[in-house]
Amino acid sequence: MIPAPAILRHRPRVCIIGGGIVGASAALFLAMGGAEVTLFERDRIGSHASGVNFGGVRRHARLAGDLPLSARAHHIWHRLPELLGHDCDLETPGHLKLAETEDQMAVLEAWLPIGRNAGMDVRLLGRAELARRFPWLGGNVAGGSFCTGDGFANPRLVAPAFARAARRHGATIHEICPVRALTPRAGGGWRLDPEGHPQCEADHVILATGAWPLGPDPVPAIRVQAPQMFVTEPVPMLHMPVLGLVSGAIYLRQSVRGNLIFGGGHGIIAPDGRRSRPDSAVFSRTPALLQRLLPGCAGAAIIRSWTGIEAHMPDGLPMLGPSPSAAGLFHAWGFCGHGFQTGPGVGEVLAELILTGQTSTDLSAYDPARFGAAPVRAAHPPVPAMESRT
Repeated sequence: MIPAPAILRHRPRVCIIGGGIVGASAALFLAMGGAEVTLFERDRIGSHASGVNFGGVRRHARLAGDLPLSARAHHIWHRLPELLGHDCDLETPGHLKLAETEDQMAVLEAWLPIGRNAGMDVRLLGRAELARRFPWLGGNVAGGSFCTGDGFANPRLVAPAFARAARRHGATIHEICPVRALTPRAGGGWRLDPEGHPQCEADHVILATGAWPLGPDPVPAIRVQAPQMFVTEPVPMLHMPVLGLVSGAIYLRQSVRGNLIFGGGHGIIAPDGRRSRPDSAVFSRTPALLQRLLPGCAGAAIIRSWTGIEAHMPDGLPMLGPSPSAAGLFHAWGFCGHGFQTGPGVGEVLAELILTGQTSTDLSAYDPARFGAAPVRAAHPPVPAMESRT
């Protein structure tokens, strides 16, 4: 529980590096709790993965260790009108994970008790029920798993909306402002050297840096990718849930305007590691999967494709929590392609940790010390049994 400003014994000074959904939501919840908050974003708020992702707001098929935080975030998403003054186009038609083989169906069966134990309304659907409920669905699917209450939001709106709300509560937000140096102070706390602004001092620093690690702690061998997204012209409304294959080859949804938004494959990351662009080779693969799953939309024209950069940890979970070596420093990065849904929960948890010294949400799966002092190598994608991006 985040305290009201009036009962704080000391008004902590908090600097946040990174203005995606994690950094912006942390800024809001900290400011609401009475902290003095300054956020630095090297580009524009929400201009990287937080603003160009698929937009999935999904608890379904997550790793068990990710579910407590995901459940907390789920409740916050439904409070967006109250917190932000806008629902950010949140829709909750449910999430359908499709299996193409019996082995993949076994993966869904194995996850079913995990989801139910976490309080989710999730159930398995066989071939016949899929055909009855979703007659527009093509492809040779063996079955699926459906989770009620999941859905999607507009990623272009969310991080900026959190940042605007944080400003209204007194936070200072700097854009186009990279932090050139982060150094510990002799008497405790941190000194930051932001480009174009005077040095500032903070009691606590949050590293909400996405795919770009920062700080003194050892970093495991992360895998950096640029998921490729597509959008079609509007097509007739299918009233469909968010779809994803267990294999992760494609994930898709329909916007409230009728456009099909889907992803699959990866783009090309620029040599500086900060930008990415679509790969032309992916255009011949992923749209073909869309046509197979939705044969009635085979003629829909693709009007745009884009990418964004994300970091994958060796175990498929982010670095989240207090630094194991530096007091006052908090990690909140490397969200492995599924941080959009948990982002608001991360922001609230970080505020809780800084303002009260503890949190009611189990963060043990994300412990920044879990990889030890030596870098960890990940020879293969560190995914759970199911692709995690939708």
